Amino acid sequence: MTLVQMQPRPANASPVHRTVGDAMEAAGPQVCDDMTVEVALAVMASARTEHLLVCDEDGLCTGLVTRAGLATVRDGAAYTDQVRLRDLPGDRGPVASYVTTMAEAQHAMRYRRLDALPVVDDQGSAPGVLALAR
Repeated sequence: MTLVQMQPRPANASPVHRTVGDAMEAAGPQVCDDMTVEVALAVMASARTEHLLVCDEDGLCTGLVTRAGLATVRDGAAYTDQVRLRDLPGDRGPVASYVTTMAEAQHAMRYRRLDALPVVDDQGSAPGVLALAR
């Protein structure tokens, strides 16, 4: 997990210096990292969403998984129905602090080709998501 660089937010922040906290949407479905890929895909289908926030056993956000990413895992040769989200190889993407500037978040999203970026608070919980407009 990579934390997008944080900048302190001045009290008189102008629209030019908007933060992720100003623009984020409600977090939506959050799942524990011990959930299987199959169950996560079922949750996404029932919630009609393309991504899920993944949290550890302490409720701290560890990243985000997408329907396309999980489908790729499921279609892989090494897949079994016992594979859990915590067992997935690789990085689940960066997260942004709610005080991250929009410019920084947009840069991270463009660079990593992300449609959504989890937003975390000071305790590591995910109060929202910054998502591309559809």
